Amino acid sequence: MAGALLSWFLTPWAGIPLYILAAFCLYFFRDPERIAPGPNLMVSPADGKVVSIKQTASDQTRISIFLNIFDVHVNRTPIPGVVREVAYREGKFLVASHEAASSDNEQNTLVIEGAGTRVICRQIAGLIARRIVCYKKPGDQLAPAERIGYIKFGSRVDVLFGPEWSTVVHLGERVSAGVSVLAKPAGLPEAV
Repeated sequence: MAGALLSWFLTPWAGIPLYILAAFCLYFFRDPERIAPGPNLMVSPADGKVVSIKQTASDQTRISIFLNIFDVHVNRTPIPGVVREVAYREGKFLVASHEAASSDNEQNTLVIEGAGTRVICRQIAGLIARRIVCYKKPGDQLAPAERIGYIKFGSRVDVLFGPEWSTVVHLGERVSAGVSVLAKPAGLPEAV
């Protein structure tokens, strides 16, 4: 609307920056349909690049996915199950691709239980991202790759899981929410 007003009152070209901004916002908030690849697999909760795969002190694996401003920012559940806990914590707004973002940045944590396992999915704000949106609450039942929320502009999503899972994703790999497989139950053959 503002672009049209500028174009009308000033020159036809005056509104172009606002038209470009509006087009980018429409592109940024896109939400494509996704179909989970199959049962008993842990899928990526976010589009982006795997920037870290680490073992934690509590014998969990943490996979960190960095979302740049061109990635789809709708987050999806890594496993189907029941939301047991949702916990929001204020924090800093460090660059989301840096390691310190996992512990220091503003974040929203979902604990999901399903098929005898417990997975933690953590939405983390970044330098530009200043708002985390979560649609779910404790007790909600989640279908495979169901939407759980989004983070506005560049951000990070961490997934933490126990030794009952075997990681199949690699550092530096680009992943898509709801379709890229991060892990499979330990003991399954490599092909998924």
